[in-house]
Amino acid sequence: TKGDLGVLTVGKFGTPGDFLVLISALNWAVFSTLSRPGLQKHPATRMMFFVMSFGWLFSSILFFSTSGLGQIPLIPWDGWIAILFLGVFCSGIAYIFWYDALKILPVAQTGAFLYLEPFITVLVASMVIREAILLASIIGGIIILIGVWLVNRPKQSMQAAEETV
Repeated sequence: TKGDLGVLTVGKFGTPGDFLVLISALNWAVFSTLSRPGLQKHPATRMMFFVMSFGWLFSSILFFSTSGLGQIPLIPWDGWIAILFLGVFCSGIAYIFWYDALKILPVAQTGAFLYLEPFITVLVASMVIREAILLASIIGGIIILIGVWLVNRPKQSMQAAEETV
């Protein structure tokens, strides 16, 4: 909406990227649900290996069928550092944590942790590229933390709240 929420009332959804984000959310829900049976048979690290291997194979078809190989020598050193960081931390280790959580928590409860991503992104951006943290970001971060806590609070608290209501 680029800050203009009024466009939503006249039927304009936003950019194609906004639509892709919604499709991605559905895709991630299906992916997580379908991953649970595999986690009953395999440890999180093996499941991560399967997912990463499939992803690499799938994306390699496009990479090798285009001029992708010719672009590799053009990647600067900080680009390689970013690729390494994204590959090791944002994908490899993050998937292992995700699968560990998915193995013991229901899909919906685990999924709530995805909402921490924009919150953490704002914090990392402020530290790494000195991006300003705005009041809206602080309010949004507080709402995210409360939401994740509400979804994942201990069952005893939920039962007590239900009894109170």
